[in-house]
Amino acid sequence: MDYRPEVINKLSEIYSGSHGTFLKNSPEIFNRHRETAYKEFLRLGIPDRKNEAYKYTNLEKSFGYPYQVYYSPVPQDFREAEKFHCEVEDLDVWNMVLLNGFFPRGEEGLVMLPGGIWVGSMKAAAKQFPGLVEKHYNKYVQGENDGLVPLNTAMASDGLFLYAPKNTAYTKPIQIVNLLHSDQDIFAQDRNLVVVEDRAQLSLLVCDHAISPQHFLTNTVTEVYVGQNSRFEIIRVQNQHNNSGKITHTFIHQERDSYASSNNITLHGGLVRNATWHMLNGENSETHSYGLYLADKQQHIANFVKVDHAAPNCNSTQLFKGVLDENSSGAFNGRIMVHKIAQGTNAYQSNNNILLSDAARMDTKPQLEIYADDVKCSHGATVGQLDNNALFYLRSRGIDAREAKLMLMFGFAHDVIKNIPIEALRERIDNLVQKRLRGELSRCASCAIQCN
Repeated sequence: MDYRPEVINKLSEIYSGSHGTFLKNSPEIFNRHRETAYKEFLRLGIPDRKNEAYKYTNLEKSFGYPYQVYYSPVPQDFREAEKFHCEVEDLDVWNMVLLNGFFPRGEEGLVMLPGGIWVGSMKAAAKQFPGLVEKHYNKYVQGENDGLVPLNTAMASDGLFLYAPKNTAYTKPIQIVNLLHSDQDIFAQDRNLVVVEDRAQLSLLVCDHAISPQHFLTNTVTEVYVGQNSRFEIIRVQNQHNNSGKITHTFIHQERDSYASSNNITLHGGLVRNATWHMLNGENSETHSYGLYLADKQQHIANFVKVDHAAPNCNSTQLFKGVLDENSSGAFNGRIMVHKIAQGTNAYQSNNNILLSDAARMDTKPQLEIYADDVKCSHGATVGQLDNNALFYLRSRGIDAREAKLMLMFGFAHDVIKNIPIEALRERIDNLVQKRLRGELSRCASCAIQCN
């Protein structure tokens, strides 16, 4: 039986029943796109495995729970969020906590950080910077026949807004902690916008945690604009429990001489799918996309990456690595598109995976689509086991079998971790990865969930 009509009908009832609430409580710029996006969602539906981008990812189980849609928090919801603290020592960042996609401050206003960078909720941004939000909101999404993107546009109520005006730079990374907490199974959708104007710099660290054991499904859309001669970095650390489903869509649009990087570190989660689109729209722009995923039990982790070289003399890198154990599964779908105008392109793509059990499964699909003739492009993918020769070498040096395997796996994973520019976070992720590979529960100190 196809589960999608039932789920779509349920979502349609929620959308229709909450339509007045959406219109009343949301800025006009959001509401203007809702009806068109909703019709597009009905046309596309929830992606199934006939959709090439979801060929190896089955969403049926994640959409099968009786979720309550979370679109209007009340003050007491934030009590648990107020107790949360980040356990990474010496992490010199500016920190803000979101609960189920909402800020505790709500629409009260934005915060201006040292250096002139603004951070706060999308609702507050639509009031304080209406022209800016109008200019960028819903401008960079690429549906790729993915109905979950217009579903977010139709139903998201709030999210993160970050704005770095021209010539601004905040020397500390901005840390956003996304907490999921409820006494019900919930479906949360947040909509984020990051604007980094010309000659500005911004680093964003996003940490995803679930702090109650209910079933959660999150559908997140993030749009990022990186202006000329600007620099933007986003690091996403995902450490949720096995009852959580996390689906992210990140669209990074770059102009001339800009630099951007994204790094998705997935330590834990029932179902995780990260989709990242990089649009190199200006000459001499550069982008790097990294990913590390560790999976066991019945977990499924998927990464979809598309890099569009739409301008000459641009550089891009994709490096994704995974370690899969027990009955877990993973998927990688990476694309490099080089348009005819994009002469002088330099693009590299690599996906490497280690399977620790006969039941673990990895599907990988690297792709190149090139229409220019003056390019340097390469791609490759491997799925295998630990190197027996390397294991023999370590054993011959007196290292026992278990430690030798752990050393090889950690060295394999560190190729991605070393690209994290924040030293304290890099060291902390090294520590978490080592614990994860050892089978220890590497959860935050404030989380009492046991992921059995």
